[in-house]
Amino acid sequence: MGRKKKNYVFENIEVIDAGARGKSVAKAPDGRVIFLTNAIPGDIVDIQTGKKRKAYFEGTATKFHKYSDKRAEPKCTHFEHCGGCKWQHMKYKDQLFYKEKETIQNLQRIGHLELEKITPILGCEEEYFYRNKMEFSFSSNRWLTYEEIKSDKEIDNKNALGFHISGMWDKILDVEKCYLQEDPSNEIRNSTKEFALANNIEFYNPREQDGLLRTMMLRILSTGEIMLVYQFFKEDKEKRELLLNYIQQTFPQITSLQYIINSKGNDSIYDQDIILFSGRDHIFEEMEGLRFKINAKSFYQTNSKQAYELYKVTRDFAGLTGNELVYDLYTGTGTIAQFVAKNAKKVIGVESVPEAIEDAKGNAEHNKIDNVEFYVGDMKEVFTTEFINLHGQPDVIITDPPRDGMHKKVVEQILKISPNRIVYVSCNSATQARDLALMKDQYKIIDTQAVDMFPQTHHVENVVLLELR
Repeated sequence: MGRKKKNYVFENIEVIDAGARGKSVAKAPDGRVIFLTNAIPGDIVDIQTGKKRKAYFEGTATKFHKYSDKRAEPKCTHFEHCGGCKWQHMKYKDQLFYKEKETIQNLQRIGHLELEKITPILGCEEEYFYRNKMEFSFSSNRWLTYEEIKSDKEIDNKNALGFHISGMWDKILDVEKCYLQEDPSNEIRNSTKEFALANNIEFYNPREQDGLLRTMMLRILSTGEIMLVYQFFKEDKEKRELLLNYIQQTFPQITSLQYIINSKGNDSIYDQDIILFSGRDHIFEEMEGLRFKINAKSFYQTNSKQAYELYKVTRDFAGLTGNELVYDLYTGTGTIAQFVAKNAKKVIGVESVPEAIEDAKGNAEHNKIDNVEFYVGDMKEVFTTEFINLHGQPDVIITDPPRDGMHKKVVEQILKISPNRIVYVSCNSATQARDLALMKDQYKIIDTQAVDMFPQTHHVENVVLLELR
């Protein structure tokens, strides 16, 4: 018979910090850290613990004795249930403070790095409606609130179109209004749901693996172009065309209307055929006169306007004069490479995703940029001494790896070829700090600046400039 886990109640505890994974921090009377999800720094609360670890607790604030002056009123009615915008209850200026603080602490504590200059975090002009891409899921068995479960009221309609509840792969929160993507995002989503319900178009059930409507992806770019992609679990020509014709007629401003028939276990689209229903199979984003073609499978920064600010910081840090050979590692669709190309002699982009490289080459050709070259392959296998010998010794390396950071072999190769300057862009300052620690004997950090791409969340990008000692 297993031992029953003991939960604790701590009273009148002040919340003192925020940061890692968006959680707030308090301390138990014995000095152990308590991580909270429903409080912010400055709150004084009673805490019910759940998980107890050797070095910390995880808990929930059950009573608020005093509310922090950092609190803001969440705009979204789904705030307490949706896990997407966990910091809506904190004023934006304080969000920026804690994002920058965590970034700097990671560099100093994890990397043990010396930071002679810290340029203040660059906030986002738009605190809401900033995402250019949203993905919504359908469900015939939506997530129910605690109040709904407790009530005796019969729930006739359990269909939902919205977001996955955190930690529950089969439960979808039905969303009425989302503050992340500008109009007509909410109108398109709600019209889709209403029309499907009125015409008996079945919503997908992930547990039973039946139903028709599975997901919808919506891109709305700063150019005003719109892409909408529906994913159906199976082919039902009559119902599919009924919905697509309705959406096409109701929202004629949609540039690209596409669909997928996907009957496999997961809803990933990257191995699926995408079928054009009307318009183009792509849309265009613009930045400083450059146009970037984006298809349904393309990766592009999800905050278009702030991506421009991020790329400007990156270009400024690179300090290009027009004579440099630049390597852009983890180039994606080549946006940074093309953005800095006019200031460089030549840019070499490397990326592991073949479709992204095809997009990069196509965009460079469309933009008439002839001093960029793109190569595809696993970074640690492509970025070799032979590759350097073939393409030249870089003066500057720009690297923008995924959340896991750079492979150790990639770091070793960078140190081996010793470019004069490195600009490291990261969406995870913890793995960035780990990588920079491997480079600190050979490189000095000249500047670091966080750039907020995702208001109302704890996520933040960070750009670090290094120069050879």
